[in-house]
Amino acid sequence: MKLEEIYQPIADDLKAMESILEASVKESKNRSIQAMSGSLLKSGGKKLRPALVILSEKAASAGKNSNCSHDELIMLASAVELIHIASLIHDDVLDGATMRRSKPSINAELGDDISIIFGDYIYSKAFDLIGKCRNPDVFDCISQAIHAMCEGELIQVYQRGNLNLSKDHYITIVRKKTASLLAACCHAGGILGNHNQTVQTTLKGFGLNFGIAFQIIDDCKDLISEEHALGKHPGQDMVAGDMTLPLLDLLDAVGQTERQEIKRMFESKIDKSRLEKIRRMYVNSNALSMTRQTTLYYINQAKCKLNELENSDYKKSLDYLIDYIMPGKLFNSAR
Repeated sequence: MKLEEIYQPIADDLKAMESILEASVKESKNRSIQAMSGSLLKSGGKKLRPALVILSEKAASAGKNSNCSHDELIMLASAVELIHIASLIHDDVLDGATMRRSKPSINAELGDDISIIFGDYIYSKAFDLIGKCRNPDVFDCISQAIHAMCEGELIQVYQRGNLNLSKDHYITIVRKKTASLLAACCHAGGILGNHNQTVQTTLKGFGLNFGIAFQIIDDCKDLISEEHALGKHPGQDMVAGDMTLPLLDLLDAVGQTERQEIKRMFESKIDKSRLEKIRRMYVNSNALSMTRQTTLYYINQAKCKLNELENSDYKKSLDYLIDYIMPGKLFNSAR
């Protein structure tokens, strides 16, 4: 199912979100900032995080009227998209990435200094929108997620090149740097709709497990997908020295000789030939199946949480999103 079909029940809400997004980042009278903001908005993206905010609130209401202000819901959805965009700008600087969504990254075009400050600017616009929601619990929810994101990113950078990183430590990093915001999107939707604590906990649990699975799949794509499908150069994680589950599974799946060979490759610069060799080792070993098994665990956990909600078209869309991020062909056709 295509993303447009999944988003069909909230299509009008997402259009309203995009209008607020555009108005927010273009408020500056500075032409350079206006130009950067305009270019940023044209770069597209899945709009996954704002969709989670809106779908979670409406799924919790089971399509019935709730106490949620529609304007505040759309502002919150816009804010989390800005937070995501700002984090990507900063990530590209950290990783030295030159492409984002099949286009030159901001740091590749304008340099690291401007990218860092522009990312900060986008963060400030996000918090401006969150403040307009006039809900301190929502503010706390999102600010705690950003704290976790930063902490997760710091831990990941500290652990670069550490081939002895445990899988539990990897999951901790993923939970903080990626899943925390996705969980907050779902949780904040429940808070804004004034839903009870049980429903809020269910939404947060769904988002957390969904987010962990999402990041594992993203890490897998980085290793085995082609550039045209990724919209960026493959293997960026390994080039940066980031330890991902696919790599950790590979180290567990191969023998001592291959393990030492992988370590030697990491001690020198990862180039295209070494990346391709690691990719072949990964898809031809049991590592791919190991990664799939872990991913399915978190997918199933997310589905279990979702089953606690009443049936509605919005709940169906959340379920379809799980299937959307878990394409069978990713694991089945890699060989």
